[in-house]
Amino acid sequence: MRESVAFITGGARGIGLGIARSLAKRGVRIALADIDEEALARSAAELAKVTSVEAFRLDVRDREAFVETARQTERALGPVELLFNNAGIVPYSTAAELSYDKWDQALAVNLTGVINGIQTFLPRMIERGSGYVVNTASAAGLVTDPNVLYTTAKFAVVGLSESLRLNVARHGIDVSVLCPGPVDTGIVRNTRASNAGVALSDDLVPAVEAFLRSGPGIDEVGEMVLAGMEKRSPWIFTGYDVRPHLEKRLEDMLAVLRR
Repeated sequence: MRESVAFITGGARGIGLGIARSLAKRGVRIALADIDEEALARSAAELAKVTSVEAFRLDVRDREAFVETARQTERALGPVELLFNNAGIVPYSTAAELSYDKWDQALAVNLTGVINGIQTFLPRMIERGSGYVVNTASAAGLVTDPNVLYTTAKFAVVGLSESLRLNVARHGIDVSVLCPGPVDTGIVRNTRASNAGVALSDDLVPAVEAFLRSGPGIDEVGEMVLAGMEKRSPWIFTGYDVRPHLEKRLEDMLAVLRR
């Protein structure tokens, strides 16, 4: 991993920054991509004390910008071998308030943003015959909850990652999907600040933020991600919270098959 190049979307904050810090300690050159220019400048300055860093303002929905950012990254740092499709928001809507615009917004960031990262960098990895892709989903991509916008996108990222892993193994490329439970990040606040139109309502924010604060910090998660990559694990978890829910889901499915 040392001396390789990593590209991290949503890399200026939250889990993305935790991953970047863990990589930097191992001598990995880093390209940070994020929509928040202020956070980008702050995080790039921090990481530059440890390793070579390039920072790019990037909206992961913008495919042309993604391609140009990839070109600039590889010109400055070299070929990207480690791709972290991490950028995301936490959208929410009740069923009665769903709209086409809300679906488009939620899926564009949380699913299409991942697809854009893959489609931008994967051909380069295939040509070189090596690479590692880590897509950030959620425990909500394995076990459903009532947040249909978030759950839909995250289930799709899990399925995409599992299928891609099978498809690209013959090219010497590994794929893992990160399925975090609660992690102490500012994702709720960041989603509300993005004017996405799908943010949690005021009455839900305190409980969700308290839930997220109950989990590990971003630096601990960064180390978990790298440990999972070292094991070539298909799934990377940040705790055991999801296990009983997974067991219940599988039991229910198998019970239906036995009828």
